[in-house]
Amino acid sequence: MILNMLVIERLVEKLMALALGLIVILIFSNVVGRYMVGASFAGAEELSRLLFVWMVFLGAILTLRRRAHLGVELVQARLPRPARKVCAVITHVLILYALYLFFDGSWIQTKIGMTTYSTVLHYPNALVASSGLVCSASMMLIIGSNLLKILINHPDAAMAGDPPVKLDAETHSVVADGTTGVQQ
Repeated sequence: MILNMLVIERLVEKLMALALGLIVILIFSNVVGRYMVGASFAGAEELSRLLFVWMVFLGAILTLRRRAHLGVELVQARLPRPARKVCAVITHVLILYALYLFFDGSWIQTKIGMTTYSTVLHYPNALVASSGLVCSASMMLIIGSNLLKILINHPDAAMAGDPPVKLDAETHSVVADGTTGVQQ
C-alpha cells in the first residue's frame, strides 16, 4: 500500500513536470512565432491554461499529502493534547464539508462542460472542471484517512500543534526523534 502511494506520488510529480514543460514550450514557441514569423498557434494559450489548472490541482493534492500547506498553529500548540484532538476533529469535519461543496460544484461544472467546448481547440470544458473532481475527491480521502487516525489514536495521525515532522526527501518517510516510519 505504502509503495503504491509512493509510486502514485512519483507519477503525479512526473505529470506535473510534463505539464510545466509543455506550458513552457507552448508559450515560448508562440512568442517566437509571433515575433519571428508573424504567426502563432492559436490553441497554445488555451492548452496552456488547461495544463496549468491540472498542474495546480495536482500540486495541491501532493502538498496536502505531504503536510506542507501553510497553517497557523499558534493557539492549538498551547492547548493540551485532548483539546487539540477536539479541535482537530472539528477542523477535519469542516474541511471535509468544504471539500464536499468543492466536489459537488465541480461535478455540476463537469456535467455542464460535457456539452460546452473550448473556443479554439473545441475540447469539452469538462476537462477543466474534472480537475476539481480529482482534487476534491483525493483531498477528501487524505483528510478522511487522517481523521480516522486521529479518532483511533494512531501514531501517524497529524494534528495542528504537534511537533514538526521531518520528511525524508527520497522516500517521504517521517523522521522524528531518530525513528523512521512511512507516512501514509
